[in-house]
Order: sequence, then C-alpha cells, then structure tokens
Amino acid sequence: MLSEKLAKALNDQMNYEFLSAHYYLAMAAYFEDQDLSGFGNFFIMQAAEERFHAMKFYNFINEMEERATIQAISEPQNEFKSYVDVFEVALAHEKEVTKRIYNLMDIATEEKEYATISFLNWFIDEQVEEEASMSTIIKKLQRIGDDNHAVYALDQELAARVFTPPVAAE
Repeated sequence: MLSEKLAKALNDQMNYEFLSAHYYLAMAAYFEDQDLSGFGNFFIMQAAEERFHAMKFYNFINEMEERATIQAISEPQNEFKSYVDVFEVALAHEKEVTKRIYNLMDIATEEKEYATISFLNWFIDEQVEEEASMSTIIKKLQRIGDDNHAVYALDQELAARVFTPPVAAE
C-alpha cells in the first residue's frame, strides 16, 4: 500500500505524461502546417510514447491497489518562433519531466517504497534518452540553419521514426 503522498505524486505524474502527449500533438500540428510531415511524425511518435508512459503509471498505480485519477489537460503552446524553438520547448519540457521523476524517486526512497523505486528506475533511464534525442535534433537544426535541402533531409529522417512499446517494460 502506498502512502497518500506517494499515491498522489504518482497520479500527478501520470497526468503530466498525458499532458506531455497533448503538448507533443500540438508540436506535430505546427510542423504539419509548415508542410514538414516528417517533423510532425516525430512528435506524433513522441506523443504515443508519452501516452505509453502515462499508461505505465496508470497500471502501476492500479497494481499497487490505489486509484488512478484522471485530471483535466491544459491548452498547450501552439505557436513557435522557429523549428529550433519547438525542440527547445520540448527539451525544456523533458527536463521538467526528469525533475518530476527525480522528485518521485526522492519520495519513494524516503518512504523505502522499493516496488516504486524499481518502477521509477526505468523512467530515469528513459529520461536520459528523451533529453539526448531533443538535444541532438536541436544541434542538427542549428547546424542546418536556413539550408532548405538539409531541412528536407532531416524531415525525411524524422519521417522514419516509429514507436514500438518495449515488451519488457510493459
């Protein structure tokens, strides 16, 4: 049985993961409007990944015999200054997710809630990947600048991204 504090924090994170998916769909829509469907695909896949993360929290909360509570989702940012800006906003968002996961780990560790600690270790590893992915694309976009051919090539690269939920992580 989880403490009330930890159960609430896990629920908050579950809802934040759903919010993340919502934010990434807005970013996908921005790129679709710019005729960059590969960039749009990147964020559609990112949204799918965030929904998967949210459902991992949902399932864990239920497995721990607590109640998952779904909250309202706020309106995401829909306008951006540039392609780089979109990814910088996404990176800042991922850094906030990392901070939140660390906070959850602090609570679980303080409470010696070992099942939750084990569960959260997967997310800590995942956040390293999430932040690195956004940072890499930002660096590519900064190098590309206004080179339309390079933007097109990156768009094609990002169009190939797929999300397949990891079997061992379900």
